[in-house]
Amino acid sequence: MHHHPWQDTSRPVEERAADLLSRMTLEEKLAQLSSVWPGSESDGEDVAPLQHEVSETVDLDALLPHGLGQLTRPFGTAPVEPAEGARALAAFQTKVAAANRFGIPALAHEECLTGFTAWQATIFPTPLAWGATFDPALVREMAAAIGDSMRSVGIHQGLSPVLDVVRDPRWGRTEESIGEDPYLVATLATAYVAGLESTGIVSTLKHFAGYSASRGARNHGPVSIGPRELADVILPPFEMALREGGARSVMHAYNDLDGVPAAAHTELLTDLLREEWGFAGTVVSDYFGVSFLELAHHVADSPARAAALALAAGVDVELPGLRCYGEPLLKAVRSGEVPEELVDRAALRVLRQKCELGLLDPDWSAAPPAASGGAVDLDPPAMRALARRVAEESVVLLDNSGGVLPVHPTARIAVVGPYAEERAAMLGCYTFPRHVGVEHPELPVGVEIPTLLDALGAELPGAVLTDSPADADIVIAALGDRSGLFGRGTSGEGCDAADLTLPDGQAAFLDALLESTDKPVVLVLLTGRPYALGRWEGRLAAVVQAFFPGEEGGPAVAGVLTGRVNPSGRLPVSVPRGTGGQPWTYLVPPLGLKGDASNIDPTPLYPFGHGLSYTSFEWEAAGAGAGTLPTDGSAEIRVTVRNTGERAGTEVVQLYLHDPVARVARPVVQLVGYARVALEPGQAAEVVFDFHADLASYTVRPGQRVVEPGAVELRLAASSADVRHTVPLTLTGPERTVGFDRRMTCGTEVHVLQP
Repeated sequence: MHHHPWQDTSRPVEERAADLLSRMTLEEKLAQLSSVWPGSESDGEDVAPLQHEVSETVDLDALLPHGLGQLTRPFGTAPVEPAEGARALAAFQTKVAAANRFGIPALAHEECLTGFTAWQATIFPTPLAWGATFDPALVREMAAAIGDSMRSVGIHQGLSPVLDVVRDPRWGRTEESIGEDPYLVATLATAYVAGLESTGIVSTLKHFAGYSASRGARNHGPVSIGPRELADVILPPFEMALREGGARSVMHAYNDLDGVPAAAHTELLTDLLREEWGFAGTVVSDYFGVSFLELAHHVADSPARAAALALAAGVDVELPGLRCYGEPLLKAVRSGEVPEELVDRAALRVLRQKCELGLLDPDWSAAPPAASGGAVDLDPPAMRALARRVAEESVVLLDNSGGVLPVHPTARIAVVGPYAEERAAMLGCYTFPRHVGVEHPELPVGVEIPTLLDALGAELPGAVLTDSPADADIVIAALGDRSGLFGRGTSGEGCDAADLTLPDGQAAFLDALLESTDKPVVLVLLTGRPYALGRWEGRLAAVVQAFFPGEEGGPAVAGVLTGRVNPSGRLPVSVPRGTGGQPWTYLVPPLGLKGDASNIDPTPLYPFGHGLSYTSFEWEAAGAGAGTLPTDGSAEIRVTVRNTGERAGTEVVQLYLHDPVARVARPVVQLVGYARVALEPGQAAEVVFDFHADLASYTVRPGQRVVEPGAVELRLAASSADVRHTVPLTLTGPERTVGFDRRMTCGTEVHVLQP
């Protein structure tokens, strides 16, 4: 027998949440907008910006009678054995629910960028590596596995993925981003979101919006981009992940946009996100983001004023702890400075989400499946196998001009360089060992992470491995990044690069190596961003690029070197020639290319989408149906790809749009579709792209995106610079204005042809 409508599970979520809200005091409503972060004030380095300056010790006994909105990182703050952590979380939730009148538990969130950021959990490749796979189905499978593992121990929300499109790879968080193209970012991030949400975990889109476009690529730097760049480059991944992925949470960014901090940006968080896009989930602050309105941006003069600005703009929950949305906001509402309706608006969103998650049901239990007693394995064989698949698909063979790869199984191989025997080279800054483990040097890593040398030894029992180039047939030089936070690494959050020179003196190391040996040198890069490689152009026998490939990264890279894996990764970011790197992406209008007006040649050494294979492919019989299509129509673009080599391999067919004449300066080429095509030797497949005219739309003025009639050209290409076939099309009919409901994806089908 249900006493109140909010407890009646047969009623709509909206109705239940509204009924519960109507019974709450102001203190109880505000409590739902708050979070606590146990353990964050302990000694050790910050894992969030200014953590130790801003964290305040919370009196839980005073807070809990009113309830609690969120619990911050019960597994990701300090090492906790998984089964023990699940039991401790269940006990905490029991305490939270017992302390408030309605029995409402907290919503527990964790980081999950490269897997669940918990001790002993599987460490997957970094998002830049997902970008290199061009494989949304695999990314979705990975995210579902991550979601299941988090759910098993009682977590509700994951603070991932990062949808920031790389604008300047000197930015430290390039490793956390998927790539420099909005379509690639959108499709892979949406796959991740769909996978995470399929397990019942709330996916949180980061960072809304513009964070990656800071001046000078400095973390938290000011962002001064125009409305077109925002609309056509920065926002599409968020649109797709909300509309097609079903993300239920959004995290505001730290930056200001043309002077307005994202946390106080009503046009972004309310007008666009809520009213235009129809988002009904929760907006959470990036850690301390509400406080930063006062302490960093100086647009508020007190915690109360910061709370008022963020709440009015549309920030529903203050993370990670309580500083502004507690006592200061309470006083501001009581005094009439902040309307109580704004508190109600945010609290209703939080309660609606808790209701969806089952946290308001009469039979809710604090015990997650894994807390029932036995051991909890957060790195089971199936997860490790998945980490291996993602890693293997993400390794990019940039160059094999010396013809030395795959290496001969009985060769004498010198393996040199600072990252030959270094586990850190596999791990991004949001992996547990690099994020938290560095504070606990006595702690075992928690999962097995073979080094490159270990993995090569295992792959090549018949080879001789040495660390001396003199008596070897071939030299493998392993260079790379150490991820870290706020300057403690060469890549990662707050670890921005002044230029794109290989870090830590490794350029000099490579120069010395090449001068001291006449043996072929294979460069293996284990990095979080692309580095300038122009000075070694033509001097290396081969170049292999991996982006922090995770716990199975050593075997994946070794597999490519030995030929067990035929590489299929493609660059999600261009690799520049010069160290200034002309920090700019392939998405440039004509004046962004090499030309007579400037002495600087910005052409990358390896372009976006580039990657080689150990087999060869021929592209034949390309074309479209009719050469015209209406401005609201679609056309089938076809190409046949044949594996003409000796071994099975995967080609990545990329479809780019070129718009010869437009009303604003448009990128010369822009990715609008892609397909991975796996073929046995001699086998062929027809790839069919369902190209909709909406994919040719662009922003002509702020808030207006159109598809205009006229000529466009579709380019079937093996990279943004390697075009195999062009398909001219003429768009006919009236100009159309398109909005949030436009077609954003290019459907693809791969039909293997019978020989």
